[in-house]
Formats: sequence, C-alpha cells, structure tokens
Amino acid sequence: MIVLQQLINGVSLGSIYALIALGYTMVYGIVLLINFAHGDILMVGAYSAFFVLGAIGSGPLGMLAAFVVSMIVCAGFGISIERLAYRPLRSAPRLNSLITAIAVSLILENGARVLPFIGPNPRQFPSPEEVNIPLGRLSVSNIQIIVVILSALLMLGLNYIINYTKRGKAMRAVSFDVNTASLMGISVNGIISFTFALGSVLAAAGGVLYASAYPQVTPLMGMMPGLKAFVAAVLGGIGSIPGAMLGGFILGIAETMTKGFISSQYSDAISFGILIVVLLIKPTGILGRKARIKV
Repeated sequence: MIVLQQLINGVSLGSIYALIALGYTMVYGIVLLINFAHGDILMVGAYSAFFVLGAIGSGPLGMLAAFVVSMIVCAGFGISIERLAYRPLRSAPRLNSLITAIAVSLILENGARVLPFIGPNPRQFPSPEEVNIPLGRLSVSNIQIIVVILSALLMLGLNYIINYTKRGKAMRAVSFDVNTASLMGISVNGIISFTFALGSVLAAAGGVLYASAYPQVTPLMGMMPGLKAFVAAVLGGIGSIPGAMLGGFILGIAETMTKGFISSQYSDAISFGILIVVLLIKPTGILGRKARIKV
C-alpha cells in the first residue's frame, strides 16, 4: 500500500515535471538550444497567479483567471526572450546561446528579488483548500487530482497542436530542416516565436500547479524544478515530445520513491544520478534517436 501511495504522489509530481520538460524539448527540437531560463518562466507564472489569486480569491473562478493570466504573461515573456536574447545569436556558436540562456535565467531570478512587489522573501501561495479523498487504505488529495487531470489535458492539447494543426506541421518542418522550410514559404522566425510561447504557456501551467501542490513562491523557486525537468527531457530523449512526458513521470516516481523509502535528503542526488547514468549508457535518451551526420 505504501508503494501505491508513493506511486500516486510520483504521478502527480511527474506530471508537473513533464509539462516543464515539454518546453525544453520543443525549443531544443527546433533551434537546438537548451533554454536554461525556462525554469524561471515557471516562477513568473507562479507569481502572476499569486497576484491574481490575491486579488480575486482562490475559488474556481480565481484559479481559472490565475491560469489564463499566467499563461498570457509567460507567453509574452517567452516571445520577448527569444526575440531579444536568442534570435540575434542564432547564427553564432552554440556556446554563445548557452551562456546567454544562463544569463537570462540569472536576470529573471535576481530581477524578481529586487522588485518591491516581489522581494527576496518567500510568500504563502493562496492555493485551494486541500481535501484528502480516501480510496480504501490509500489517500488522494483534490490538488493531486487537479494536477494530474489538467496536466493530461494540456499534454493532449499539445499533441493535437503538433500533429493536427497547420502551425504544428510547420513546427515539425522547421525542426526537420530550417532552410527547406523557409524555402517552402514557412515563416521560420514566427514558428520559433510560437514554439517559445507554447513552451512558456506549459511552464506557466506547471508553475501554478507546482505552487498549488507546494504552496510557497520565491524568486528562486523555478531553479530546481527547471533542472529536474531538464533531466526528464534528457532521460526521455531531448527533442522527443513523448520522451519528455515519459521522462517526467519516471523522474517524479523515482523522486517520491526515494523520499518514501530511503530519505528525502537523497531525492535530488537520485534525480541527477539518473541523468549521469542516462548520459553514460544511452545519451540519446529512452525515445531519442541517433543523429547521422553525412560528410
């Protein structure tokens, strides 16, 4: 029974990691960039929801408004970051973009710390009242149910956008060959901006869900979930949408099992240990494909 309880907790946490990992893997699949500022977009989304819920309340209407506002704000941040920080370096060496991503992450974190209406101190997130629902000898909270259901709906929505819409087909074309896609009349800059916006929307949802499950917001709250979501993306196969989902769930379950049966102090070590093992054994990840370079 304890194993099943920890499995439920792991699925709830893993669904949040999967949402964040999708942003990493989509951006990498199109522009081959690890956007290390992605975790801090989660923080922006959580704070946007924090201010909305503080003004409206944490009822159903307030939560809906918090999700919508945080998604819009984070989409704007994602597009702005891509336009101002990453687009000018698109033809530069890959290391330049990587350093810029780390710099953008530090700017967001420390910029939030000095803003008077945010500040460096943690704040209590006005999440809905938690109610435990008994299932025999197991227990599931209403927040865990909300997290899993909303995450599943967002993943299904993303799958529909990528596989069945014109924008999604354009995203797949750009990820396959940028030059050929531009010759076929696809606006590469527009598709890349759309990808950043879409990934930021998922990060915003992940931020609201994460803050609801762990009701506290700080300017540095996106650092560790962002890193673990990156581990999940690499575990599943960076650039693979199904791989990001699978990696998120595996990592969430592994983390909760570690907390439940070993020690919570080792949970982070296990997460990053998984990354090292994957890079040593199968660098392309579980669902990743080997890239062949013709000479």
